[in-house]
Amino acid sequence: MPNMIAIWMPNFIMSYLGSTVTPGEAGSQFWALIYVLIIFAGVSVAVMSMNWLERKALAHFQIRLGPMRVGPHGLLQPIADALKLMLKEDIIPSEADQFVFWVAPLIGLLAAFTVYTVIPFGPSQAVSDMNIGILFMLGVSSLGVLGVVVAGWASNSHYPLIGALRSSAQMVSYEVAMGLAVVSAILMTSLNEKGTGTLSMIGIVRAQEQQGIWFIFKFFPLGLIAFIVFAIAMIAETNRAPFDMAEAESELTAGYHTEYSGLRWSLFMLAEYAAMIAVSSIAVTLWLGGWMRPFVRLLHGPSWDFIFSLFPGLTFLGLAAIAFVGVLRMPAHSFFKIQKIGLEAFGGLLGFIALMLLVIAIAGRSQDPSIGSRLNESIGYIYWFLLKVAVFMYLFIWYRATWPRYRFDQLMRVGWKVLLPISLAVLIVTAIVGVLVA
Repeated sequence: MPNMIAIWMPNFIMSYLGSTVTPGEAGSQFWALIYVLIIFAGVSVAVMSMNWLERKALAHFQIRLGPMRVGPHGLLQPIADALKLMLKEDIIPSEADQFVFWVAPLIGLLAAFTVYTVIPFGPSQAVSDMNIGILFMLGVSSLGVLGVVVAGWASNSHYPLIGALRSSAQMVSYEVAMGLAVVSAILMTSLNEKGTGTLSMIGIVRAQEQQGIWFIFKFFPLGLIAFIVFAIAMIAETNRAPFDMAEAESELTAGYHTEYSGLRWSLFMLAEYAAMIAVSSIAVTLWLGGWMRPFVRLLHGPSWDFIFSLFPGLTFLGLAAIAFVGVLRMPAHSFFKIQKIGLEAFGGLLGFIALMLLVIAIAGRSQDPSIGSRLNESIGYIYWFLLKVAVFMYLFIWYRATWPRYRFDQLMRVGWKVLLPISLAVLIVTAIVGVLVA
């Protein structure tokens, strides 16, 4: 059967199968395109899911229900929102610079999605592994603010312009501290036999694997402090509460996108959420072991590997159980009949996915390098990576529900007088400790 498949499949498809490197390294343009399409589709679905989860989580924080009418438990609300935004009238102010006004949302969107080309979801689950991956990531992610600035200026309106200026000042303030925190992580990769560091995103995860410790715990508490600095800076970089100065609806109506409506406004939201997932992925890669599962050195061996391989299936099984519990808790009224059927179908889908993942985990238990075993490993890598990213995404929601918005002078003070000195001190001490340990 494999020989028959190889005969019918073109060489540019078969040549990459079984490879242990990324499509970019293997020179496979076809598989690089497939990876790009999968990432684009996955991130878009994740943004829709995040939109629903944020509305529901904030509602529960405030002791209310959130979306409930569109689909079971409001699960179809993101689709309804997308349709509404696509059908709304697209207005361009008469005094605006029309071409710049039109292109501004695309700048932020392209910057957010381009970062994903160097984010490794596994040892070979990335579009490409650049030897300057960190520099590429920092450079491209910084371009996102250009879309905000251009949108504020092109609107030819006071509130958007103020929001754009705030965003540019915010980016300058927090980009420096973020960069220094990243350099601290890069220094930790040089503690190997050769004494050389790496700027490769995959190489950084490999360094944590070889050293047997996540960098958040390296030279404790230096790694933890660098991680906290980066975590605070990335909230400011994505214009999220409590650092959402560029929007500030209580002061600037809606900030830089006040004059935008319909589909163009939705592109700003898509770019914002995509950037949130991207910076969370970067934090996971640099400090939390990337695709590595917890306790790799402490709990190792075939038995522990098998137990941890069951986690993806058990997670979906738990989500299916939550869906069915929701069905049981619905009132026994004819009005909820369609809601119950929809939630039962959703729970059944989650249960089917759980069953498939459990079957793959059991089939991949053998040590033989079969397709099932490699598939099981890949699922494990992606699962642990996405689970860590999901924790960050929930924290974004938690911050928004907990802290009030900073004043602009407080925002600048934190960036220049707190984070910058701390990140610089951590960098210097990390370098000193690294030299002494080496």
